[in-house]
Amino acid sequence: MTSVYIVDDHELIIEGITSFLQKEKNITMAGYATTALACINFFKCNIADVILMDINLPDMNGMDLCKIIKTNYPGINVIALSTLNQGSYITQIIENGASGYLLKNADKKEILEAIATVQKGKTFFSFEAGKIYTATKEKRTGLPVLSKREKEILKLIAEGLTNIEISKQLFISIDTVDTHRKNLYTKLKVNNTAQLIRSGIENNYLE
Repeated sequence: MTSVYIVDDHELIIEGITSFLQKEKNITMAGYATTALACINFFKCNIADVILMDINLPDMNGMDLCKIIKTNYPGINVIALSTLNQGSYITQIIENGASGYLLKNADKKEILEAIATVQKGKTFFSFEAGKIYTATKEKRTGLPVLSKREKEILKLIAEGLTNIEISKQLFISIDTVDTHRKNLYTKLKVNNTAQLIRSGIENNYLE
């Protein structure tokens, strides 16, 4: 059972999300707050698994609130829920510990998928937010962003595994491994395995 808490200063948003989440068998509503202070006070005596958090709050922005929550309660997964689609907002709240970013035009299915995804320890972006986050991060670092699967495969390549061995370990086809390997070559602008591993080490992709 996943307990969800909502922080948003719009009552209609709270009511709308609460109405459909209450109908889900594997979700319980922990409560809601319309200000950052009310949220902070709530968690002094209560707990939740996931917080759906607006970025624009009347007394504090969601980026700062997220950082406070994650510092004091690292086990809580925060999903930003906002109308803002600028890369700076998305990047900052992720860097402050959020596990996901949803735009407020997200439908019921996407919100449920986001909650389930972050509860598995993964990060979830709505499609538009994900594209903006990736582009912003690449622009800031000058380095391409690798998917989780690409990082997994890169690490296994660095460990000396062949495509066949990687396919068996990750339960994917050899063709899929080969496609990921070629994508890694293209993204990291290398021509062989030795260069790929060196690039992975130099750019901290293997951490």
